[in-house]
Amino acid sequence: MEKTAASGPLAGIKVLELGTLIAGPFCSRMLAEFGADVIKIESPDGGDPIRQWRVLKDGTSLWWSVQSRNKKSLTLNLKDARGQEIARKLALEADIIIENYRPGVLEKWSLGYEQLKAINPATIMVRLSGFGQTGPLKDQPGFGAIGESMGGLRYVSGFPDRPPLRVGISIGDSVAALHGVIGAMMALRHRDATGGRWNGQAGDASQAGQGQMIDVALYEAVFNMMESLVPEYDYAGVVRERTGGALPGIVPSNTYTTGDGENIVIAGNGDAIFKRLMLAMGRDDLANDAQLARNDGRVPRTAEIDAAIQQWCATQTIDSALQILQEADVPVGKIYSIRDMMSDPQFLARKMFEQHTFADGTPIKLPAITPKLSATPGETKWLGPTLGQHTDDVLRTLGYDEAGIAELRRDGVV
Repeated sequence: MEKTAASGPLAGIKVLELGTLIAGPFCSRMLAEFGADVIKIESPDGGDPIRQWRVLKDGTSLWWSVQSRNKKSLTLNLKDARGQEIARKLALEADIIIENYRPGVLEKWSLGYEQLKAINPATIMVRLSGFGQTGPLKDQPGFGAIGESMGGLRYVSGFPDRPPLRVGISIGDSVAALHGVIGAMMALRHRDATGGRWNGQAGDASQAGQGQMIDVALYEAVFNMMESLVPEYDYAGVVRERTGGALPGIVPSNTYTTGDGENIVIAGNGDAIFKRLMLAMGRDDLANDAQLARNDGRVPRTAEIDAAIQQWCATQTIDSALQILQEADVPVGKIYSIRDMMSDPQFLARKMFEQHTFADGTPIKLPAITPKLSATPGETKWLGPTLGQHTDDVLRTLGYDEAGIAELRRDGVV
């Protein structure tokens, strides 16, 4: 059952999503979770491919129920001039447009940023692409995996004697989406500070705030996460390499294996924490070694320290290791699977799972919405919609009558 009442900090904000798969849809998903009215345009021929990704229920991805919650699905053939005109009307009414086509595609459909801005000067468009809207690579296809590789993440991920690893999720797309959300919120603040929403009169900029384009390149979003790589290389010629489960140059902070085969992360890299860790392990010799009192003294002896920690972990179960180190006030954690998360007291206390029901009555849990706002929290109003579920409703808001909608459907425009 859909909840239709507008609520949330973004209530009243209209968002048009022109995109598929992960980066653009995840960006608009977060806006929808906090109250924005998001209309997602999908091809009438099957819709967003993510509908068929990974684990399916009745032919539709379970991921879809999360990625498109709170969105309205409008089917539209954007290769048809009538479909482009409908999209243009929606774009000009929108507070924010989110798209992740290759650069130049929207311009061919008269939906580009400059084309819309010429009519609505308050237009805010978030453009997510592999390499951005400029530069020699702008026309190349760019998926998250490419962004992770070019942005530096893959190079430092894994073990030094093996090829680079990938994170087991589409982290490059998701990081880019978060940059898109941040950019959209900053642009919305600027628009409202400079005059606010456009009054709907073509060419009239006198009462409209200043919109802008947010140009998010996947590789740059990943690159933005890469800490001190640039100054370390520029000043000292240091190329950070793969270090397995360790955090390079910060000792000890690594992954270890307990005697019962579980994996545990121990971060004993604070000077006082290191001493507490060694004492808890019964290694008074290392705890009182003056050379190891500071991080710069521990780094040259990383292998020795890691070996000592691993030797101790091998004598413990995961539960005993956690208990001993938690009592010693050492940052420590088991590496969780989803099975661990679903029964963990911290996850449950923070209400990190929401119970919902599919249309056929099947119960399903979804991840709760984050971040948690104290006064205006996010909310799941409905699960990912069926293909074209809101087409007729959206077209009616644009003034199309039943005969006009029927004609569009007959001609394959919607």
